[in-house]
Amino acid sequence: MKRSAGILLPVTSLPSPYGIGTLGRQAYQFADLLHKLGQAYWQVLPLGPTGFGDSPYQSFSSFAGNPYMIDLDQLAEEGLLKKEEYADLDWGKDPRKVDYGKIYNHRFTVLRKAVDRLYKNRPEDLDDFLKQEKFWLDDYAMYMSVKNHLGGKPVSEWPEDIRRREPEAMARTEFMRREDIRFWKGMQYLFFKQWKKLRTYCNAKDIRIIGDLPIYVSQDSVEVWAHPEIFQMDKDGKSKDVAGCPPDGFTADGQLWGNPLYDWDYLQKTDYAWWVDRIAQQMKFYDVLRIDHFRGFAGYYAIPAGDKNARRGVWRKGPGIALFKAVEKKLGRLNIIAEDLGFLTEDVTQMLEESGFPGMKVLEFAFDDRKHPSAYLPHFHKPNCVVYPGTHDNETLCGWVENASEAKKQFIRDYLHITDDEPLNRAIIRAAYASSADTVILQYQDVLELGNEARMNEPSTTGKNWTWRMRNMKVPKDMAALLKEYRELYSR
Repeated sequence: MKRSAGILLPVTSLPSPYGIGTLGRQAYQFADLLHKLGQAYWQVLPLGPTGFGDSPYQSFSSFAGNPYMIDLDQLAEEGLLKKEEYADLDWGKDPRKVDYGKIYNHRFTVLRKAVDRLYKNRPEDLDDFLKQEKFWLDDYAMYMSVKNHLGGKPVSEWPEDIRRREPEAMARTEFMRREDIRFWKGMQYLFFKQWKKLRTYCNAKDIRIIGDLPIYVSQDSVEVWAHPEIFQMDKDGKSKDVAGCPPDGFTADGQLWGNPLYDWDYLQKTDYAWWVDRIAQQMKFYDVLRIDHFRGFAGYYAIPAGDKNARRGVWRKGPGIALFKAVEKKLGRLNIIAEDLGFLTEDVTQMLEESGFPGMKVLEFAFDDRKHPSAYLPHFHKPNCVVYPGTHDNETLCGWVENASEAKKQFIRDYLHITDDEPLNRAIIRAAYASSADTVILQYQDVLELGNEARMNEPSTTGKNWTWRMRNMKVPKDMAALLKEYRELYSR
């Protein structure tokens, strides 16, 4: 990755009159803004369809796109919708928050009308799409159709015959639900078409898309239903152990994520075919792929299924570099960022070095203790890494500064040689740009200098995450000038 800069902003956070950010006009305006600001990257969160809790890291599918992001105005321009069919619906009252309940209640009703018209005026490339994506699309469409028919119940609560994919049940379901299955396939065509168009536009503006790949899939996902063999499950399709993180200084109970764990022995025998397909699919979406929880490939934390916390978990050996060698053998050398945050053991460090992937440095983690210097401090940075003042899992810079202790603030002033009139949040942005790291990525909330009311996610909490939206895209003139100054001063 060349020495450059970019912005992190989820698609769902874009302004829109229909309750959630989409792949429509505002996304193109944001690409124009990035180009004007001299940014080389737009980093987004995972694009998959979300389920309970609305987390993009708990998706129904590792291959599909999120129907919430399909732009309705574009569909109207193509004759697939009429403005009156969606414009006056209640998409939520607060333009600063996504109301996922309102989105869920209205969006699929509207999209069914668009998909009906899609098939009546069948475009030439629809059959090609259905054929090219068949390897995952057939299972996904049936999975979503069954789930929809059963009122959203997870796979574990489905009737046994379809849960076990018995041939007679599969054939019966495919026949009985054929119209609904066709809908879910058509909706994916619409997403892929809109995303490809937007990515092409961004690339023409010299902006590359950085995407995000969660290491794990959701317990309630098409992968668990269609490919139980790749997970550590018993004969009844139940997880033996689940994913999470051990207790640490931040949480005595650790983190219980609950995702199914991979059967790495089985995957190794297939030369990691499912993972190769998964990453190949992601590279249809993105120019650069950030792989979440990279350390989990060296060793993963396994918690007994049914436990209420992560205390009884144990570490087990992962596939290590062999997985990424298999991916490179099949797909060639890819642009990948390794999310290597947290406590790293020697095997993780070795795997990262062997891969050659850039790791991450987060400046909000750098100033905790001046007596024991953090590896996140800028003077430890190497060119082959990506520096973030903070990520979607952290406080905004302004919120973090506001909550920092006086000792921490003084450490920042001393380390960064801050003058009395330079705000700490801007000084940290300056430090990120000045870093020897090849790439710097800022949260857009930090460009807008917003507080924690604009925080995207607070790990291990529910009910308020993944909802933040910006009301408009206006960047304060002095911040725009500052980014230009830093870009030129530090050769980004």
